[in-house]
Amino acid sequence: MPVKKVITSEKQPIKAWIDNIEAGALAQAQNLANLPFIHRHVALMPDTHQGYGMPIGGVIATTDMVIPNAVGVDIGCGMGAVQTSLSEITPEKLRQTMAVVRKKIPLGFKHHRRPQDERLMPKSPVPVSQLPVISEEYRNALYQLGTLGGGNHFIEIQKGNDGHIWLMVHSGSRNLGYKVANYFNRLAARLNLEQGSRVPPNWQLAYLAVDSPMGRSYMQAMQYCVEFAYANRDLMMTRLKESLQEVIGPVTFAPMINIAHNYAALEEHYGKKVIVHRKGATRALAGEIGIIPGSQGTPSYLVRGLGNPESFHSCSHGAGRKMGRKQAQRQLNLEEEKKRLDEQGIIHAIRSRGDLDEAAGAYKEIDRVISDQLDLVEVLVELHPLAVIKG
Repeated sequence: MPVKKVITSEKQPIKAWIDNIEAGALAQAQNLANLPFIHRHVALMPDTHQGYGMPIGGVIATTDMVIPNAVGVDIGCGMGAVQTSLSEITPEKLRQTMAVVRKKIPLGFKHHRRPQDERLMPKSPVPVSQLPVISEEYRNALYQLGTLGGGNHFIEIQKGNDGHIWLMVHSGSRNLGYKVANYFNRLAARLNLEQGSRVPPNWQLAYLAVDSPMGRSYMQAMQYCVEFAYANRDLMMTRLKESLQEVIGPVTFAPMINIAHNYAALEEHYGKKVIVHRKGATRALAGEIGIIPGSQGTPSYLVRGLGNPESFHSCSHGAGRKMGRKQAQRQLNLEEEKKRLDEQGIIHAIRSRGDLDEAAGAYKEIDRVISDQLDLVEVLVELHPLAVIKG
């Protein structure tokens, strides 16, 4: 299916793989399309919804500029997936495994009581002491390495239609990325004001020139956070595999598929070197393997990218929210959401009304999201949730 909608009312076009764009997300996309350094167009994936400054599910390419809010506060957030040698697992073994996982992996705002092995931290091309925020937060990050975080982050055990049991982790750069994002966004806002930028401050799209000292500093710190987020998922996946082996016995594992969906990177598109910002979007180069998760009551998908230039070689990062967190807690029916999961036999994380922000009913239909981007990716494996831990 080709692009579903092209909006031409702004300085640059907006190409959307989504029919009904919520008003807040559309307004943010229009702001992006009017930036003086936007390259070609703005791309909106099928899971697009409103974020800070830039819609989640948005992709832009910029000339010589980087926008911290177009990456977001959870820099490097992404997915890890591992195929196991198991073809079946009983509900009792699932519960036992998840109980072990909860002991090994701190959830929500919890950190480790002891620092983790420093050798697991990313290697930086410049000394960490020269990276703003990273240098101050490095010791704290050692306690956060291998922790899930809150919100929509999750650990799942899944059954694939390839006949295998799979392990999946969704998490990011924890407090490290949050502090880096806020520091550089505030810095960019101040510099833009001092320099008389024509971009209105209320757009929340403060920017830095990538060849400026502050722009280079942000790119270095951001990349460190991307690699920290990968190291974080890798350690959690190691602990998840250990937990499964403690309960099941010998199990073998394929290499982890790892993808990020909040970052900016220098790439070439339409014959020009540009900074591609993916905020809640996954790179989908031709042949590249990606992960598009659903909610805790719906399938996730392993996909292969088709390298579509119109999306800047990108696809969605998940189902995308159709309700805000507070709205979901107010409007969704707790018993109905629990019943939806119980009838599927999913060991889930819905206990009280406060958990409804991550109920399946708060998210768009993942099947529709997938069908709306079949010109961006092809589906390889469908993964159905068996047991879920939410942050």
